Amino acid sequence: MCSQCHIRAALPEERTPTSTVARSNRSQAKMTTAPYNYSYIFKYIIIGDMGVGKSCLLHQFTEKKFMADCPHTIGVEFGTRIIEVSGQKVKLQIWDTAGQERFRAVTRSYYRGAAGALMVYDITRRSTYNHLSSWLTDARNLTNPNTVIILIGNKADLEAQRDVTYEEAKQFAEENGLLFLEASAKTGENVEDAFLEAAKKIYQNIQDGSLDLNAAESGVQHKPSAPQGGRLTSEPQPQKEGCSC
Repeated sequence: MCSQCHIRAALPEERTPTSTVARSNRSQAKMTTAPYNYSYIFKYIIIGDMGVGKSCLLHQFTEKKFMADCPHTIGVEFGTRIIEVSGQKVKLQIWDTAGQERFRAVTRSYYRGAAGALMVYDITRRSTYNHLSSWLTDARNLTNPNTVIILIGNKADLEAQRDVTYEEAKQFAEENGLLFLEASAKTGENVEDAFLEAAKKIYQNIQDGSLDLNAAESGVQHKPSAPQGGRLTSEPQPQKEGCSC
């Protein structure tokens, strides 16, 4: 696994033993002296119907691998990766939410404070496209007005089974002020671009002042600068976002 990224489950009912927490804290302390620093932390959420490939997109982005038999997410999963935007190192904290209706009440709590949202549908299943309006309504109502939302048509490698045209999805995105691209978690096509384009837009919003970094709901954090000696202060842990562990 890449030393700069990881992925783990974050189930609502999960409880972490005290000994594991202690080991985690020790590991975190060691990581503060890692050679790669970052200037910002951006929080992302991935939303969309069950089976559209949200977890596969996350895994492809963080691990550069395709999970052929990806199990359905229960609650949420979490992954991170450090990228570069306009010469700045940015750590993406990515929450992959379950698409099943019975988990919506749980996953909605993760929308708060998201700087970016990846809204995913399956180009071979029109029903997943038809449900986008519902997902978009949640995203608009539960995130801040400056949250960058990118629409992703996944499974672009299955062109022969296409049920949603590129043109109609692009029109939906334009009408709703969304970024848009088609991608394939299987081949990796445009997966990198999906996460990077959202990050570029977020960074642009920081630069032009439309995103208030002092607002808790901005979804962006400045990494504390390193004092003399090179040790960095610990960053807030993602569990504080509502995980019960």
